[in-house]
Amino acid sequence: MTRAVLALDQGSHASRACIYDEAGVLCAAHTVPVATRHIDARHIEQDADELLRSLQSAAQAAVRTALQQRPQLQLVAAGLAVQRSTIVCCTRAGVPLGPALSWQDRRNDTWLQTLAPQQSRIREITGLPLSAHYGASKLRWCLEHLPAVSAAAQRADLLAAPLASFLGLRLTGASAARIDPANAARTLLWDSRQLDWSEELLQLFALQRAWLPRCAPTCADYGALEIDGQVLPLRALTGDQSAMPFASGAPDNDTLYVNLGTGAFIQRPLAARPPAPAPLLGSVLCSDAAGARYTLEGTVNGAGSAVSWFCASENLDEATLWAALETLGATAQLPIFLNGVGGLGSPWWCAQFTPHFIGAGTALERFAALIESIAFMIAINAQLLAQQAGTARALLLAGGMSRSGWLCRRLAALLQLPISVLAAEASARGVAALAAPAWVTRWSAGITRVYHPQADHALQARYQLFQECLNAALPDSAR
Repeated sequence: MTRAVLALDQGSHASRACIYDEAGVLCAAHTVPVATRHIDARHIEQDADELLRSLQSAAQAAVRTALQQRPQLQLVAAGLAVQRSTIVCCTRAGVPLGPALSWQDRRNDTWLQTLAPQQSRIREITGLPLSAHYGASKLRWCLEHLPAVSAAAQRADLLAAPLASFLGLRLTGASAARIDPANAARTLLWDSRQLDWSEELLQLFALQRAWLPRCAPTCADYGALEIDGQVLPLRALTGDQSAMPFASGAPDNDTLYVNLGTGAFIQRPLAARPPAPAPLLGSVLCSDAAGARYTLEGTVNGAGSAVSWFCASENLDEATLWAALETLGATAQLPIFLNGVGGLGSPWWCAQFTPHFIGAGTALERFAALIESIAFMIAINAQLLAQQAGTARALLLAGGMSRSGWLCRRLAALLQLPISVLAAEASARGVAALAAPAWVTRWSAGITRVYHPQADHALQARYQLFQECLNAALPDSAR
């Protein structure tokens, strides 16, 4: 009988369930799309119950497929990775009191700016900049604008839950909600040194500890899931980006990890808490009884979301554009795209920035300029990571956009690093490794392609031009 682990990955566009056996072989996988409501540029939300149901449906389908193909398979554990910074206000039993406010949502940005005088202290405690993408300002908005949330708070029945906590509670039916460090850290309420909620920040945001889930290590007993009569202990809880560095084994401090999803996230693992991460993020990768492991992290807000924005505005088919991109000649004269889709992430932290092209071009050339802008912004973050943590030796790339050889070749040339591309579902594979750590030494690295850096002087010149154009367009506050 072969043992296996169930990995659940709840992302912005879909919920995925993957089953890996002891050798790290993917036995079955199922994906269920989920909807996102873009009410306007700042109000972006999802249906919390839909996210839950999609995970349950994906898990059930994956388990059934795996057992049909391999009847002797024994599922022994589960792990859950979710989109960080998404918030659900619910009752203590897990009944939603409003929508899930997406990590992309920044509806309370104006209010949050009233705390600007405290932003240095907030970054000192959390490792993060003052940003409405994170959970605290969203919780304040819910308390002030959703009567059901304020009523639950008054009757001591409110759970102000990072999405991971809400899903973990409902999937397992546990008696109390818990939260892991990677997701707790994305609220602006968590002390990354003490590995607990910060009383100082709770007072600053006028929030109560009693409303929040109890903190637990990354790998802990989070309850049990029941799927088709099988009971699986939930052994790991983390964020999707925090799971990705575990997909190919233990995270390597000399490697850059880049995950290309709705946003692009660039990470460099660290053994110790970064004392002064600005203008990057000081994030928590995982924790156990011995303490925490950290990362320096950069964020490009407009990755997959920028592609969706372009396809919708141009009324073009995404798959057709990706295929055509591989045929684009090396001498094509591309415009410059200043990628402010979703606002500018690190190192600018500019929530309001209108995306626009400089120069003309065909639809394909504009699409290429957009993809190139993602590579440029990753390169800017990689340079800042090198300044703080030393030069990296390699880059490990994951996410849907990593299938583009055009993009990978440009990243390798810009960074002058070998790029290894992980097999699909890197976040799921990473959380599977966390849920069954004893198996990982027998797993392959899961690399599908490797791109070696080539000199590209024209690309380097465009990279310089991109930076000059972006700097000229930035408001004074972001320079």
